[in-house]
Amino acid sequence: MTQPSLPELLHAAVTAVGGTERPGQVAMAEAVAEAIDDGAHLLVQAGTGTGKSLGYLVPALAHGERVVVATATLALQRQLVERDLPRTVEALHPILRRRPEFAMLKGRSNYLCLHRLHEGVPQDEEEGLFDQFEAAAPTSKLGQDLLRLRDWSDETETGDRDDLTPGVSDRAWSQVSVSSRECLGATKCAYGAECFAEAARERAKLAEVIVTNHALLAIDAIEGAPVLPQHEVLIVDEAHELVSRVTGVATGELTPGQVNRAVRRAAKLVNEKAADQLQTAAEGFERLMELALPGRLEEIPEDLGYALMALRDACRTVISAIGSTRDKSVQDEDAVRKQALASVESVHDVAERITHGSEWDVVWYERHEPRGGAAYRHSGASLRVAPMSVSGLLREKLFTDRSVVLTSATLKLGGDFNGVGASLGLGPEGAEGDDLPLWKGVDVGSPFDYPRQGILYVAKHLARPARDGDRRDMLDELTELIQAAGGRTLGLFSSMRAAQLAAEDLRSRIPEYPILLQGEETLGELIKNFAADPRTCLFGTLSLWQGVDVPGPSCQLVVMDKIPFPRPDDPLMSARQKAVEEAGGNGFMAVAATHAALLMAQGAGRLVRASGDRGVVAVLDPRLATARYGSYLKASMPDFWYTTDRNQVRKSLAAIDAAAKQAD
Repeated sequence: MTQPSLPELLHAAVTAVGGTERPGQVAMAEAVAEAIDDGAHLLVQAGTGTGKSLGYLVPALAHGERVVVATATLALQRQLVERDLPRTVEALHPILRRRPEFAMLKGRSNYLCLHRLHEGVPQDEEEGLFDQFEAAAPTSKLGQDLLRLRDWSDETETGDRDDLTPGVSDRAWSQVSVSSRECLGATKCAYGAECFAEAARERAKLAEVIVTNHALLAIDAIEGAPVLPQHEVLIVDEAHELVSRVTGVATGELTPGQVNRAVRRAAKLVNEKAADQLQTAAEGFERLMELALPGRLEEIPEDLGYALMALRDACRTVISAIGSTRDKSVQDEDAVRKQALASVESVHDVAERITHGSEWDVVWYERHEPRGGAAYRHSGASLRVAPMSVSGLLREKLFTDRSVVLTSATLKLGGDFNGVGASLGLGPEGAEGDDLPLWKGVDVGSPFDYPRQGILYVAKHLARPARDGDRRDMLDELTELIQAAGGRTLGLFSSMRAAQLAAEDLRSRIPEYPILLQGEETLGELIKNFAADPRTCLFGTLSLWQGVDVPGPSCQLVVMDKIPFPRPDDPLMSARQKAVEEAGGNGFMAVAATHAALLMAQGAGRLVRASGDRGVVAVLDPRLATARYGSYLKASMPDFWYTTDRNQVRKSLAAIDAAAKQAD
């Protein structure tokens, strides 16, 4: 019997999801199929509207090997599991003569813990355990959330937090979930046979396609014990986010509140000497954290080093003591012990890592505004440690013994894939070496006609932005652009302060155009309200650069206040830049410009989301037109028609606005 052809399979899948076949999607599917067949690595840039999920799912399902698909966002995970995979599997079943199983797998804390739900939460105070449903007033938000969780536990088949609609607060969820460190283990837990997290793992073991997130992929790579089942193909969607997500998982944090919580949890489970040692070490650490100044610690100050070593040694003593002490008076002792161990081990591991002083780690101190109240007086002080780079980790753990496909709408920066490749631990495209995985990059283009659908306008006449300086000329320009566009504006700002100042200023200048500001409502509500009224503008920062999908007339002007370079005092970015320079490279281009290029590519991608969209991306920073690195940044963005003529842009915006009103 002849094998079904890829075009035949793709046509069946696209028809099943109600889509339209596009040349870019066909090219992507062919490239992915070739990479899987050859056991090779592939980077695929596929523009918005290409249909990239089917571009990788169809060849992966056709090949028949186990596949892990890792995404950055919940929205894409849901689309894959609830829409694309069910329809694609059914469409391909008659042709492939098999029906591949698929499953979702997340970290343990994403699932309801039945032990926590029925036995209560181990507490830090004298009473030991309490029934969270009794303690929380039924009329309070927490009480209502907990009662709803209890009812939901009888109905849910997955126990997955994301299946609970509407959702509950983080505080409520923490009462009924556990981390992997706090989990008793299926064999020791009275509810092990019914455990939602264990059931999800079992489903994943039997599935041909496992959908997960970047964070779990990072945990699987970083930690010794594998979390994901063995697989032959790894597909990373939204791959532009991978390095930052892996860095986040590999970052350790130490706060006085966290340390004091570990002290309280361990106090009744160890002998008095061990408890006193940890208490004394915690007090010493807390005193120093109140005195420390924000910023990177290239060398750990002597007094802080001694405090961290004392904390590490005290934690080590307590960990040993917890293992050898039993106290029958403690209710549900195993759960209490497990929670205490998790807290103390977490403190120990970060303190040990910082005192070890690896040249590959960056350590810094942060202080944020307290969240209010005496209970939170230490919440603003934290000591953090992160890897200088995750490229070596990714090269070693990601690209070994499997074919890896990474895809996104923004992987080519400055015109090639090498910048993103380097951040992933890959050498130049096509280069081979003992420890350099061979890979290739493919740009399958976009179904949109960017030069006809969009304009890239750079306000070359504006003053160069100074850090935290008054940008009255920028606000004047922004006002005129919004008026010309008739609202319809997504404002992407380099900082929350800049977004707030602009919103405050323009609300008084042009009250006829409502301005929504990130943080004043949930992101979902903001985007819903922005899309509902074309006269409305939405201002915000980082998550808006990447998280807004509003096709149609409500978003016809995307404004960037300035090039989003990292802050000069960003400890991790500045350390990475310095390391590149010390190695003889161009630190600014490798780190700062690459960071800005990725964000600008994502931000500009908010404009054209459908074939009928028209509009302008306006960058209110003259450096994009005048600085040497401007061409690199422009080459990373969609190929819009480019201009610095402000009058032409106003006329174009007015014409687009008039056409949108006529269509309405």
